[in-house]
Amino acid sequence: MIEGTTRRLRRSAAAAALALLPAACLGPKYKRPSVGAAPSYKEATAVGDGVWRPADPKDSILRGQWWRMFGDARLDALEEKALKANQTIAQVTAQYREARAQVAFARSTYFPSFSAQPSANRGLAGSSGNNAHTASNNFDMPVVASWEPDFWGQIGLSVQNAASNAQASAALLENARLSVQTQLASDYFQLEENDMEQVLLSSAIASYQTAFQLTQNRFNAGIASQSDVMAARTQLDSTKAQETDLSVTRAQLEHAIAVLVGEAPSSFSLSTGAIAGVPPPIPVGVPSQLLERRPDVATAERQVAAANATVGLTRTAFFPVISLTASMGYQSNNFSQWISWPNHVWSLGVATAQTIFDFGGRWAEMHGAKAAYEAAVANYRQTALSAFAEVEDQMAALSYLSQEAGQQDAATKEAEQSLALEVQRYKGGIDSYLNVVTAQNIALTNERTSALILGRRMVAAVTLISDLGGGWNEKLLPVGRALASDKEPKEPVLPAKDGAKKP
Repeated sequence: MIEGTTRRLRRSAAAAALALLPAACLGPKYKRPSVGAAPSYKEATAVGDGVWRPADPKDSILRGQWWRMFGDARLDALEEKALKANQTIAQVTAQYREARAQVAFARSTYFPSFSAQPSANRGLAGSSGNNAHTASNNFDMPVVASWEPDFWGQIGLSVQNAASNAQASAALLENARLSVQTQLASDYFQLEENDMEQVLLSSAIASYQTAFQLTQNRFNAGIASQSDVMAARTQLDSTKAQETDLSVTRAQLEHAIAVLVGEAPSSFSLSTGAIAGVPPPIPVGVPSQLLERRPDVATAERQVAAANATVGLTRTAFFPVISLTASMGYQSNNFSQWISWPNHVWSLGVATAQTIFDFGGRWAEMHGAKAAYEAAVANYRQTALSAFAEVEDQMAALSYLSQEAGQQDAATKEAEQSLALEVQRYKGGIDSYLNVVTAQNIALTNERTSALILGRRMVAAVTLISDLGGGWNEKLLPVGRALASDKEPKEPVLPAKDGAKKP
């Protein structure tokens, strides 16, 4: 009898599923929004100076470890430390684990849930007439199974929504890593450029100290004027103040780097250094590839997919909820005979629930979901357009800064030659010391400007690599079972060979 009832229930459920199959696909089919991408970057041909090169299909910017392109061993060590200890990365990693847990929960609803509900109680029922008051025992051990078949695709859409959100979270994690890596490299090169300026100022201070003493001696001998001594003294003190000001910037950059690598600024320090060489040629692809290489673009695209699934979920609210329940167990008023076949019980049931009228609530929810989807599409397209602009900006910066560096080097050499001539003219009594001071200031300014331009070029190179995605690709996004895995997420990059070591 039990088997016959079970077969009839299965046939009824199967017939209902087949009858309702055409209505099961309620979610709109997802299609990635289109974004107009130019065939090539405008700035790639604006100035040809070798600051980038065509991307090789086998070249993925050192497969994610892009900072190795600069050949700086100290930077390599700092970047590796930041990936392990940075707290922003740790926070976003935990949020990604939370998103994966939501995928696992959504998938669990594909299957029935089972629960055991054992109970034991003793009670006294009321009596009337000649019936005596008697107490009775009741022992119950049912196992209950409940299941909501996915007739309308609601569970599937929930899984799609959770999976898309988890992928968006994975892309956010990669974007957080890339942001930390970029900020660290930028701060590092700015600090080294600051150190280069401090070396220039320290050298200038030593030179100005000697010049001041020489001028003082010439004044004591009646050769130089009091104004020459004051000019030399003013120049010396002003340069010392500039050096002190650079110390403030260096301290702030060092503190920022400490936070990025997960250390307290009070216990972190970096020795002075200098930028070795110029930016390496950077492999650049075409704009259409950028849509696959930027984690922030991938995040926005996955959010569109999640919004698309949400639209489908709102449509399922117009259909009834059908649930199947089954119960089997034992029931007895005698504990010693509780678990025995004569005392077994079972039940099967089907239940439906349907909202008949809600004053337009479901329609409003569906229209709101569609509007949210359109907003997500606009955000994706805006993110993509901004990505194109950022790459163009840094390509232009690298090109023109390279030109400016050459022009500035020429100006620096000319300023040094002019200074040498003015010193000779002053010693020969032809010009006043004011001309020497002016020439010294011009030479120092040009030397500092050369260092500043080099620092800007390094930061622009770092930013361009970051804007190109840092070697990441959306194919590294987790899919399938990996989204619901409870294993610790790892950095989605492949190992790279060590870059050149800094001398």
